[in-house]
Amino acid sequence: MPTFMQSQSQNQRQRQRQNRTRRTLLAVAGAAVAVLTVGAPAAQATLDDGRAAKPRATAAVAARGEAYLETRLFFGTERPDGGPDVTDAQFMTFVDRSVTPRFPEGLTIQEGRGQWRDSNGVVERERSYELILLYPAAEARTRDPQIETIRDAYIAAYGQDSVARLDEPTLADF
Repeated sequence: MPTFMQSQSQNQRQRQRQNRTRRTLLAVAGAAVAVLTVGAPAAQATLDDGRAAKPRATAAVAARGEAYLETRLFFGTERPDGGPDVTDAQFMTFVDRSVTPRFPEGLTIQEGRGQWRDSNGVVERERSYELILLYPAAEARTRDPQIETIRDAYIAAYGQDSVARLDEPTLADF
């Protein structure tokens, strides 16, 4: 049977091991945060009085590229009136006629599955498309009405309630 002194000595050694383990974990966590902070690219952009975006990089990352805007449009394919879904062929015809003439420099289309809550509180799920447009920030004032025309045309052509729009300032280098 261990004596009181032996038991106290064992407890002290156990606390020392726990303290070393905690210090090691804190050191590893601190190093991981430092690596993630320095190693991860990060950029911020601000908008002032509605003019073009002025992206600026954090001190840890060298900024590359010119000021651009990235606009994402989200197109649903189910019709609220219960009509037939918009087909791939119909969507691509819409892109060819309504989008490409306004953005001949290029665009990206991604297929997806979306969901949203309708005006009755019902969660609707549908096949969807994400259209990504990238253009110089200096062209924002002329591109905005073109993008709104695209949204309005899709809503009218396929009886949609809306086409979601997301705009983000970014840097682009080609």
